[in-house]
Amino acid sequence: MGGDPLSVCHPLFHRHPGRDLYEAAMTLLNETKQDSTQAYTLLQSAAELGHPLALQKVAWAHLLGNHLSPNVSRASEIFEKLAMAGYADAQMGLGFMFATGIGKNSSQAKALVHYTFGALGGSQLAQMALAYRYWSGISVASNCETALTYYRKVSHTVADEVSLNGNWVVQRVRLLDEVDNPGSTSSLLDDDLIQYYQFLAKKGDVQAQVGLGQLHYQGGRGVEQDHQRALNYFMQAAEAGNANAMAFLGKMYLEGSSVVKQSNDTALKYFRRAAEQSNAVGQSGLGLMYLHGRGVPQDHKLALKYFTLAAEQGWVDGQLQLGNMYFSGLGVHQDYKMAIKYFNLASQSGHVLAFYNLAQMQASGTGMVRSCHTSVELFKNVAERGRWGERLMEAHSAYRTGHHTQALITYMLLAELGYEVAQSNAAFILDRHETHLFRQGGEGFSRALMYWGRAASQGYAVARVKLGDYHYYGYGTSVDYETAAAHYRLASEQQHNAQAMFNLGYMHEQGLGLKQDMHLAKRFYDMAAEANVDAQIPVALALAKLAFLFSFKYLEDFQWLQLQERSLEELLGPDWDIYLMAILSVFIAVLMLFRRPPPRLAV
Repeated sequence: MGGDPLSVCHPLFHRHPGRDLYEAAMTLLNETKQDSTQAYTLLQSAAELGHPLALQKVAWAHLLGNHLSPNVSRASEIFEKLAMAGYADAQMGLGFMFATGIGKNSSQAKALVHYTFGALGGSQLAQMALAYRYWSGISVASNCETALTYYRKVSHTVADEVSLNGNWVVQRVRLLDEVDNPGSTSSLLDDDLIQYYQFLAKKGDVQAQVGLGQLHYQGGRGVEQDHQRALNYFMQAAEAGNANAMAFLGKMYLEGSSVVKQSNDTALKYFRRAAEQSNAVGQSGLGLMYLHGRGVPQDHKLALKYFTLAAEQGWVDGQLQLGNMYFSGLGVHQDYKMAIKYFNLASQSGHVLAFYNLAQMQASGTGMVRSCHTSVELFKNVAERGRWGERLMEAHSAYRTGHHTQALITYMLLAELGYEVAQSNAAFILDRHETHLFRQGGEGFSRALMYWGRAASQGYAVARVKLGDYHYYGYGTSVDYETAAAHYRLASEQQHNAQAMFNLGYMHEQGLGLKQDMHLAKRFYDMAAEANVDAQIPVALALAKLAFLFSFKYLEDFQWLQLQERSLEELLGPDWDIYLMAILSVFIAVLMLFRRPPPRLAV
């Protein structure tokens, strides 16, 4: 779960009887195609011998119910013992348990103490949790500079790992989106689709081979990283003359791995063959070889040339390296404006190092006005690209297989680290009462309210609307129409959310928390219809109801009906508006049916 410098300083650490078992387990876990079952068998054996780092791994596995059976009390016992001995990740574990009330009585003060000791001891997760708390002002006074310090430490490690292992993608899947739009989650690939591409690749389809090679090389979209399979697909496509496959083979040989032995000569061969076909990946690879003098004499001018060619074709690595060269003045006059230009281009494609470089420039005021706020947001983005981000997919997989409590605990951990999507997913699970982790009364709603609030503060419009709903209906809090309206207004004004606009229209219509005003109600209904085409039918029903109310008021004002002392509820019953909406719904459905064009006969 992160580094722990205190452990390696222990005088008996290197002679520990469980060391070999622990190292063998970590070797398995660090391979691109992990054998996690065997790895955790070895870790349990090492933990039984008292190896502290193995014990930490076992404790986290028991707490999250991942790789080992869920056992919160065992996790708590291990964390307490190791925290007393000064192990930073154990401090993080205890802090998380106190923060969330899992296995402990909830105490934000104790959580803060353990996070602080964990962060000082080098736990990157504790540093992230502490940074997020100072950034958002959770149980501490908001302090941008302190948040910047911790986020920068984590980001530095992430940037180092990315530069060694290449960029990777963190999958951010919203459970709410999957429920509202089943089958529309574009970030995951369907198994049938993967099998179809595998079939095409086997039949010799070069594009399918390259696509599968890239998918297994980088991992993501529900596919595990597997460099052996990537190598096989790239080799097949390269033999058919595909320049992209050649370029990615060059990247694999340049980086080296447990599958491919590092070789500058082989990397150079593939990069050159790809670059001869004007391939941007190959050109960027050649630029790297000349920049660092790997397999060729160092030549900054040639490096600049090849990076420029790659960047002009929109290749993100070429843009990043051009930014680096302008920033450092390598082969070109130092120019911070040009560096910022290329870092911004690379960041638009999501390159972690581009965000990191921009964050460093913002934090130090290099080439731009210093901004603590902007630099923290950039460093936070980088920190969330660390390997721990893979737990988002672990939680998603657990949820899809019905292990809702396991998914919730993992999302809660990531929510503590500041992942907005984890906060909204934790709130979603609690909102639907899909776990018995918190049994007492409305505790699930009150916790969901907290997570919706944290997600909303990070700009998620749906979470802001949910906050309005919770205050409107009194879920996890008392009914407060004015607060509900305030949340709806924020979602309407800041994110142009159609649901928030519709709700504001209804509240103006009914005079709930807002002044009763039929004209403002109509205005918000119209805005909702303009903001989202899916809102047009409910808006049409609402406007028809408004028209009915206008007509009734008109008749009442002119005393065509002697109703001054009687309300609509008295005349038509308390549920008159529901009956009216049902009648209007049927009317609109019939109208749409008759407006459909008649089927054409086949000729």
